[in-house]
Amino acid sequence: MQTESIPQTANAVPGGRFIYIACPWTPKGGGMFKVADYLIQAQAFPPPPGVAELRPLDTRGGASALFSAWVLATALAKLVRGRLSGRLAGVHVNMAERLSLFRKGIVIVMCRTLGVPVVLHLHAAQLHHSYRALPRSLQALTRWVFSLPASCVVLGTAAKGFVTSELKVPASRVEIVINGVPEPTEPRRKPSEGAVQHVLFLGNLSERKGVSDLLQALAQSGFDRSRLAVSLAGGGDIESYQKKAQALHVDSFVHFEGWSDQHKVAQLMARADVLVLPSYDEGLPLVILEALANGVAVVCSPVGEIPTVLSDRVSAYFVQAGDVTGLARALQDVLREPGLMDTLERNGRRLYEQKFSLPRFSASVARVHQRHFGISGQPLPGGAGPGARNAAAAAAGVPAVAGPEGKSP
Repeated sequence: MQTESIPQTANAVPGGRFIYIACPWTPKGGGMFKVADYLIQAQAFPPPPGVAELRPLDTRGGASALFSAWVLATALAKLVRGRLSGRLAGVHVNMAERLSLFRKGIVIVMCRTLGVPVVLHLHAAQLHHSYRALPRSLQALTRWVFSLPASCVVLGTAAKGFVTSELKVPASRVEIVINGVPEPTEPRRKPSEGAVQHVLFLGNLSERKGVSDLLQALAQSGFDRSRLAVSLAGGGDIESYQKKAQALHVDSFVHFEGWSDQHKVAQLMARADVLVLPSYDEGLPLVILEALANGVAVVCSPVGEIPTVLSDRVSAYFVQAGDVTGLARALQDVLREPGLMDTLERNGRRLYEQKFSLPRFSASVARVHQRHFGISGQPLPGGAGPGARNAAAAAAGVPAVAGPEGKSP
């Protein structure tokens, strides 16, 4: 399996300072990995004098738990080397829940021991659930870990409320930074009357993502099956959901794409008429932001930070999680009403340009780094550049532009 290594291109900047972006640097990292990868893609490379280089720090690897422990130990050794060299300016730790909390907690404690400043970037959709289920001793340990970073970056007001009220992080150390995604790389489909209508689900196939609800909704009457194609792209228990689609007699127009890399996802998104995400829990899913960037109408449940940034029937069509009949109705409304679809597409694209572009996101992160590390990377004005992208890919040992579509943060 592949692990992170310092890119060869780093030798072009001898003695330059760097910031580690810590997360699982494989598709197993889900949307959290994509956020980190986008940050590195968007930096100027090689960095100009006085500017830090953003480097990947793999904290998990892509194989077994035993191998994951080795990868984590390797990451800790790199922190020590970076500190001793005097070149490590800070560590940007991307954290989710469960084992991610444990692994990143170790990274944060090591940084504190070494005197390296840390920014904690919380992507978890379910940390509030898992935290409340912990014994009091582990809750206290979690609060202590969250007390160590110089700043805790969250996706929106709901996450900020949880971090301040339950994890007891002072509000002055909590910063909201909204995720951003690159511009589309594939040309958008040209709509034509009578053409097949494409509905896309993109994410880990699981009950939390509402996949069973989606299949049941598609089985309801009212859909024009003769011109409907539904693609489910992502990992998870694909075989189980294929059997469910067959049992519901929707397998003739529902297709399971499996795990899809960033290039395949771009193609699926470019031809999609509607993105559907009927999740029960989310943070701020990158897949929704990517749909907005592509001008794709979004049907989703208003969970997590979604209702704080999107508006019902303006920039997205909201359906309560678990409402199968409402989900079927929402999809049919958007597919049948060109005016509604056009409104969602135009408003979604406008919102992307205002709030969710990659240059805006990377500039926001650079300001956080500058405040807490005294130095930052330099984002490219237009977003991702191939030099930075290839450097990041070489560093992580993965194909350039590989992206996970199995999970969202």
